[in-house]
Amino acid sequence: MISELIGGGWQPLPLPDADVRYAPSWLAREEADELLARLLEEIPWERHRLNLFGREVDSPRLSCWIGDPGATYVYSRSRFEPRPWTASLLLVRERVERACQARFNSVLANLYRDGQDSMGWHSDDEPELGAQPVIASVSLGAERRFRFRRRVPRGMRAAQPVGITLSHGSLLCMAGHTQHRYQHDLPKSTGIAAPRINLTFRLIDTAHHRP
Repeated sequence: MISELIGGGWQPLPLPDADVRYAPSWLAREEADELLARLLEEIPWERHRLNLFGREVDSPRLSCWIGDPGATYVYSRSRFEPRPWTASLLLVRERVERACQARFNSVLANLYRDGQDSMGWHSDDEPELGAQPVIASVSLGAERRFRFRRRVPRGMRAAQPVGITLSHGSLLCMAGHTQHRYQHDLPKSTGIAAPRINLTFRLIDTAHHRP
């Protein structure tokens, strides 16, 4: 529970009008090592195609959308039907739900094979995630820089990013108005040869895509 983690690891990030908390040692090192090895083998990694500025391009990372039946996700004009949960991911989901005091029915697993794989600026603000989505992010493997920047009206200069290095076995919880007032990214990083897995747990409104 969050009340337990506040005394044992939660660190609030100083982002105005947002609710972002970080637990750098959420998993013990041995447990994180074992989970990383299992997920590299268990998850059926795919190269997704994204629609950017009117053209389709390969995603700069490998991914897999996993969740309960009906937890469909639409991202970059592509529709993703969930693959079934693995045994390891079900156990992680249960622990993440307790830590963040939230319910999740899906997870986007991303595999960054080295420092050249990345994630561009975006917000997790799709309608099926609700008005104030809770996004729980578990990081495994190579440490990477994760950045936030305040959303501004089109035509205005973007705000200076605020960064945090996500450690192996860490948990980041984004809630409240975070997705509607901030964007986040994971930029390329030179000199990183080791892989990183990121698990972003979400709650999809399964009624949103019904006919």
